[in-house]
Amino acid sequence: MKQSILVIAAHPDDEVLGCGGTMARHVREGDEVHVVILAEGITSRYQERSREAREYELSELAKATQKAGDILGISSLRLHQFPDNRMDGVDLLDVIKCVEEHLLRVAPDIVYTHHAGDLNIDHQVVHRAVVTACRPQPGQSVHTLLFFEVASSTEWQPPASAATFAPNWFVNISDTLEAKITALSYYKNEMRTWPHPRSIEAIKNLALWRGASYGIESAEGFILGRYTR
Repeated sequence: MKQSILVIAAHPDDEVLGCGGTMARHVREGDEVHVVILAEGITSRYQERSREAREYELSELAKATQKAGDILGISSLRLHQFPDNRMDGVDLLDVIKCVEEHLLRVAPDIVYTHHAGDLNIDHQVVHRAVVTACRPQPGQSVHTLLFFEVASSTEWQPPASAATFAPNWFVNISDTLEAKITALSYYKNEMRTWPHPRSIEAIKNLALWRGASYGIESAEGFILGRYTR
């Protein structure tokens, strides 16, 4: 049965790092995958940046996000402009309402978003907004809510500071890992060199480890937030 999938991420590249292989698998299985990116992903990098340079970098990042989505086969992409690494300065209700608009537009069966314990503050805000928007009220289309990990944010949070990411839901991406890696190649300015956790080598190794943890070749791990059938 064809399903509608909605991926809600804080920054461009989070969606591929978190569930790129899973998105590609959904598409191969005939599902529609929609992606929403909430923060613009640029302005926190520099103390001062000309408007022209900022607009150029935003446009290039948007192009990279679209190209990555094309590789994975997504049906739609929506980019918002919440402030990068400053979403804790935005009223949470504004973020929730934005998410709710996309829930009405897509009517997803499954939603993927950030883990609550990530180090990055925008990831935390997006998690709270999505959980709130997906609350199980009458007429809610979402029957499965899953939280993904993002390399260089999830594992950087000390376990004494927040809930540790301990996946209990695994998706076999043995046939779609290369699509994920190809999609990440378009985010050349976001990726780093080994042994940084946001390097291609580290992402492949993580997929292999998540797979080995479940007895398969490659996987992405998630925490199940809610499941209703």
